[in-house]
Amino acid sequence: MSVTAPRGFRAAGVTAGLKPSGTKDLALVVNDGPAFASASVFTANRCKANPVLWSQEVVKDGVVHAVVLNSGGANCYTGPEGFATTHAVAERVAAGLGIGAVDVVVCSTGLIGLTNDRQVLVDGVDAALAAIGPDGGEDAATAIMTTDTVSKQVVVEGSGWSIGGMAKGAGMLAPQLATMLVVLTTDATVDAATADRALRAATRVSFDRLDSDGCMSTNDTVTLMASGASGITPTEEDFAEALSRACTDLTMQLLADAEGADHEIAITVLNAASEDEAVTVGRSVARSALFKTAVFGKDPNWGRVLASIGTTDAAFDPADLDVAMNGVWVCRSSTPDEDPAGVDMEAREVSVTIDLKAGDARATVWTNDLTHAYVHENSAYSS
Repeated sequence: MSVTAPRGFRAAGVTAGLKPSGTKDLALVVNDGPAFASASVFTANRCKANPVLWSQEVVKDGVVHAVVLNSGGANCYTGPEGFATTHAVAERVAAGLGIGAVDVVVCSTGLIGLTNDRQVLVDGVDAALAAIGPDGGEDAATAIMTTDTVSKQVVVEGSGWSIGGMAKGAGMLAPQLATMLVVLTTDATVDAATADRALRAATRVSFDRLDSDGCMSTNDTVTLMASGASGITPTEEDFAEALSRACTDLTMQLLADAEGADHEIAITVLNAASEDEAVTVGRSVARSALFKTAVFGKDPNWGRVLASIGTTDAAFDPADLDVAMNGVWVCRSSTPDEDPAGVDMEAREVSVTIDLKAGDARATVWTNDLTHAYVHENSAYSS
């Protein structure tokens, strides 16, 4: 049930007609209250799509009643007409629900530079309003897919309250959210300030640590809506922990569906001078095409790991680095140690552990290998 698992929410996913395939391409998630607290985070890319520009203004007061999302076109770099289309979609949702357009978050995903047909979208909103219901979460999650092969959904149960979520994303996955849209819902009683703190803490250790291909999208949006329908106010700590679990679960689903990937790679950096430096080192390795192709070839080439570490400004002694791959310490003190032949890379999961010996901070960054299939898909799919 994903986004409709918590009380107070309805959803729908319909075929508006944006996708030539004729599959579902417009989703609507509505908060029926009694509360309407919200929090959102957006792409850090300076080149932002029209729906992001619109939604950044919508969320400033911490109140959101509905999120409408379309796949089949990103509505990015489509000029004033593209922004007017975003506005028109929000207005149609608002009119159908008897609310203000300023309380409607709009999200789009698909090709950049593609002008979405406004009438098709508006008619799609009408269809979604007609279909919306408490069991529409599955259809909504399907409607936001682009190159995804499966929908991504999650439910985390609290003590009498819950969190639901859906996400899309399979490529262009990099820090500050990746090319993904995420809607999170909760029936807990949470004010906007608490929701904002919890969401930023959760995305910092989940979506922001996913670095599939180093490419940052123009449309990234994560929106959390709180209905308060359970009547229960969890502690901020309990709510933040549950939200982090939900976001991490969705992050792992995004990673598992990364375009063309054969391996999912967890890069854990230990004993860094700071958490930020641990992330910097992990991200450097995650973005190394040489390292990622080595993993695709099932080659435990730890030299490529060290070379990537050396491009960062993190604190470490270049002559005293340790690296393990799938639990085999192939490098100690920056010299060969255990036999790399002992590293079994047949399974989909690969772990890389890096010991910087510079402090006590740690972080994990997730990525995947670079495959023939990834190159083919992104050469054949205009983006």
